[in-house]
Amino acid sequence: MLQPHPGRGVGADAGGRDRVSATEAGTNGAGPLVELDEVKQYFPIKSGLVLDRHIGDVRAVDGVSLTIGRGETLGLVGESGCGKSTVGRTILRLYNPTAGRIVFDGRDITRLGEGELRPLRRRMQMVFQDPFASLNPRHSVGRIVGEPLRTHGIGSGRRETGARVRELLETVGLPADAATRYPHEFSGGQRQRIGLARALAVNPDFIVADEPVSALDVSIQAQMINLFEQLQEDFGLTYLFIAHDLAVVRHISDRIVVMYLGSIMEVSPAEELYDNPLHPYTVSLLSAVPIPDPVVEKQRKSILLAGDVPSPANPPSACRFHTRCPYVQPTRCRDEVPPLRKISTGHEVACHWAEEIKAGQIQRHELKPVFDPGIVEPAAEPPPT
Repeated sequence: MLQPHPGRGVGADAGGRDRVSATEAGTNGAGPLVELDEVKQYFPIKSGLVLDRHIGDVRAVDGVSLTIGRGETLGLVGESGCGKSTVGRTILRLYNPTAGRIVFDGRDITRLGEGELRPLRRRMQMVFQDPFASLNPRHSVGRIVGEPLRTHGIGSGRRETGARVRELLETVGLPADAATRYPHEFSGGQRQRIGLARALAVNPDFIVADEPVSALDVSIQAQMINLFEQLQEDFGLTYLFIAHDLAVVRHISDRIVVMYLGSIMEVSPAEELYDNPLHPYTVSLLSAVPIPDPVVEKQRKSILLAGDVPSPANPPSACRFHTRCPYVQPTRCRDEVPPLRKISTGHEVACHWAEEIKAGQIQRHELKPVFDPGIVEPAAEPPPT
């Protein structure tokens, strides 16, 4: 059964059976739980009916480095298409990384085969964004939640598996009799709870939550966020919480990473990011977050960025944000890649002029939109004769 305390064996029942210890999984149990070092995830662009030529790459993730501590919730935010979900899927090795290094609990898993990854997959799970598309409509809820148990050989028989499924459903706030029903019989919030129960089935240490509340009503969002926090407290879970709603991320996260076009712009403790944002992109994102005070909200001015997000198939050189940045300078921004540098304890930013912008030495100015054609498609090949 579920073991409500940090440091438990993965997939352990009340008698300690079916465990995967850190030693058995080849990990050391010390240091951060997850580490990424210059991870890149490119998707090839091909053209042609016959030759299938490689004409470019979509650089979904381009040189991301971060750490996630044990028991921590790391929020990952950014616009749609910035690579947030790809980072989560790459950590879980649902994608094979193009370059870089992924370390889970002290073990390099970057190039592990499926057989070597299998015991580690019990320690890493995912809650998907779309609660309906991620559930098989032909399977009952009991079969969906119990599938990880059968896949990993947890439980001694149908009766024990059924008991675990009922416990999991009750843990996420669903009645035990929900096991006999099908996904279409539930609301969006209830379906997301089913997905969470499935992720918890093998007692993981690490969960990637990919925008788990974006499709839900505000009241249901609050219930789900509270459930995530309660489960973390009870079971010592570590979260990568992916979202585009900065208000939600602030509530649940210990630290926040801001991404733009496949790269990290800023990393900071949650409260400090909202009180002292340093990157111009972070400032623009926060300016769009509504404040529940009509007087303050009326006095605020949203920062509207010029143009659209450039194509990840042809990203801007040097600073990725310089084509839309209202503080862009004629030097360095277009010539030098800004390193992710430490400004204060736990606060890092990838901007050449962060201090000057914060001090008011550099003022905002209007920026004309820049047209980005992306990858130019080659001429079509003639059909074979």
